Amino acid sequence: MKESKRQKQFSSLIQKDLSEIFQRNGSSLAGSKAFITVTQVHMSPDLSVAKVYLSFMLSENKQTLLDHITMKKSEIRRLLGNRIGKVVRVVPELIFYLDDSAEYAARIDAILADLDIPPEEESDDEN
Repeated sequence: MKESKRQKQFSSLIQKDLSEIFQRNGSSLAGSKAFITVTQVHMSPDLSVAKVYLSFMLSENKQTLLDHITMKKSEIRRLLGNRIGKVVRVVPELIFYLDDSAEYAARIDAILADLDIPPEEESDDEN
């Protein structure tokens, strides 16, 4: 389903502010020194729920880190509310997801690099 202009604006606002929150408070929120990137935010049509996709660098166990962040989502939502409270009526509920698209792309690149594709033979036909 296509997002409305308002949903896109709201998504951008939340993505920017959450990125800054994780940059400043990342180690206390995540409990590790991992670098957290907010890759995407998708808003529900009524703007009450934000699906937040996170990417982690320098982390051994990404799922454990995601679980830790999910446990602290009320604190993250409060910090977000302090930033956007004057712009929005209701601070949306946050649902965090692991964004593994970069890892997926790296796996595809590795598979393609390992393929043994013979060079194309030149034909003598001139058409």
